[in-house]
Amino acid sequence: MKKILITGAAGFLGSHLCDRFIREGYHVIGMDNLITGDLKNIQHLFKLEHFEFYHHDVSKFVYVPGQLDYILHFASPASPIDYLKIPIQTLKVGSLGTHNLLGLALAKKSRILVASTSEVYGDPQVHPQTEDYWGNVNPVGPRGVYDEAKRFQEAMTMAYHTYHGLETRIVRIFNTYGPRMRLNDGRVLPAFIGQALRGEDLTIFGDGSQTRAFCYVDDLVEGIYRLLMSDYHQPVNIGNPGEITISEFAEEIIKLTGTKQKVIYKDLPVDDPKQRQPDITLARKLLGWEPKVSRQEGLKITYEFFKNLPKEELYKEHKSF
Repeated sequence: MKKILITGAAGFLGSHLCDRFIREGYHVIGMDNLITGDLKNIQHLFKLEHFEFYHHDVSKFVYVPGQLDYILHFASPASPIDYLKIPIQTLKVGSLGTHNLLGLALAKKSRILVASTSEVYGDPQVHPQTEDYWGNVNPVGPRGVYDEAKRFQEAMTMAYHTYHGLETRIVRIFNTYGPRMRLNDGRVLPAFIGQALRGEDLTIFGDGSQTRAFCYVDDLVEGIYRLLMSDYHQPVNIGNPGEITISEFAEEIIKLTGTKQKVIYKDLPVDDPKQRQPDITLARKLLGWEPKVSRQEGLKITYEFFKNLPKEELYKEHKSF
């Protein structure tokens, strides 16, 4: 049986990846320091013979006994609320954490896939964003702690590939949604749905003309799985190219939830990207991958998940660090 280590395992994406590799017949080792992850996301796996969990911060030395075939490095705060509150930890997991896991992969002769992000493109001047675009990032702005951590992570990963011949993969993840997202993590989709469920006005930052492209989590996991099993070591965009303005998206949420609340506007945060849309030509050609779940279908599933959360979850403040 092949063995895989998944860091950030108790997070939104990490937990879905644990599910996928269990279904594929792997022995899965989940690792998370639970600073933003939640054991509720993986509690259904603890009873399984081929799942184990390590409560550990990958910014410190990482030890896993025995054989290790694959590593998925998904440990990182991912929402603006998180990385603005814990900027040092965000930088450390992208740098020290990545270094530790690349070292582990080298020692174990494992293939490693690291989770990068569309944020490496910053506030892009190229649209849609292709993998050969170098980005427009402010390294000393408030978002720089996340953006530059991920850019360093990519550079470190490529250095290990080039210098040590390590088998590496890099996925650049665009906006993703689905069950197990945190309702109050500051990202636009759970924020809108949470406000609708609480009967609050929907808050748009900026004039609403900025765009996003939302990928359902099952599609993303399929793309990651295919990239891990491929022979390609350069970065690959995985996301849904179905671009929509934030104003249009707010109207979709109002229609979906049936809320009678209005939309209100507030100032746009510093360095918030105006446009975000993946060019997935490479993923289509290389992996035979493209998203299958429509936004209408995915939003319906996600809304049902949020609607069925305990009432106290609706009003729980964002986790303080």
